Amino acid sequence: MSIRPIDNAIDALTQIDWTHPSLWIAAASIAFNPTMWNIVARNEYKSHTLTRLVGSPVRGCYLLAFTIFTLGLLRDYLFTVAMDHQPKTYLLDHSFVRMYGAASLVVGNVLVLSSMFKLGITGTYLGDYFGILMEKRVTGFPFNMLENPMYFGSTLCFFGSALWRGSPAGLVLTVFVYIVYAIAVDRFEGPFTGKIYETRDKARKAAAKKE
Repeated sequence: MSIRPIDNAIDALTQIDWTHPSLWIAAASIAFNPTMWNIVARNEYKSHTLTRLVGSPVRGCYLLAFTIFTLGLLRDYLFTVAMDHQPKTYLLDHSFVRMYGAASLVVGNVLVLSSMFKLGITGTYLGDYFGILMEKRVTGFPFNMLENPMYFGSTLCFFGSALWRGSPAGLVLTVFVYIVYAIAVDRFEGPFTGKIYETRDKARKAAAKKE
C-alpha cells in the first residue's frame, strides 16, 4: 500500500515542466553567484586584483559588494520568472500554506537584514579576503542562534516565495539553493576564512614574541 504523502510529492514533481529554459536559467544563476564570489574573493586574497584596480581594499570590497548584491537581485528575478512559467499545484493551494510561506519570508528577511546590520558591508561581503578583518567573532543576534544566519535566512526567503506561489518548481529550486549554500560554506568559505584568521593570529603572536 502506497504512502499518500509520497504519492502527493511525486504528483507535484510530475507537474514540473523540466524542459522550460527559465527553470535551468534560474538554477544556473543560483549556482553561479556563490561560485563567482568565492573565485573573485580568493583571487583578491592572493593577488589583490580589485584593490589595485580601484586603489584601496575598502573600495574593492564595496565594488564586490555591489556586484554580489546586483547579481542577487537578478537571481531573485530569474527565480520568480521560473515559477511564473511553471504550473501551481493544488496540494499547496491552502491558506495555511500561504501563511507559512509569509512567515518564512518574514523570518528569512529578519535573519538576512539583522546579519547585515551586525556585520556591516565589509563583514557581509567578504571583507576578510581584502584584509579587512574583524577583531572578534560576532556573537549577538542572529549569530547566537545560527552559525550562518544570512544563508539560512536567504534559503527561507526562497522557500517562503515558493509556498506563497504554490510552486513545486520553486520548492525544487529552494532545495538546490540549500545544497549550493551548504557546499559554499562547508567546502570553501568556512575553511578559507578560518585560514585567514588563523594566519592573522599567528602573525600577531609572532610579533608579540619579538617585542
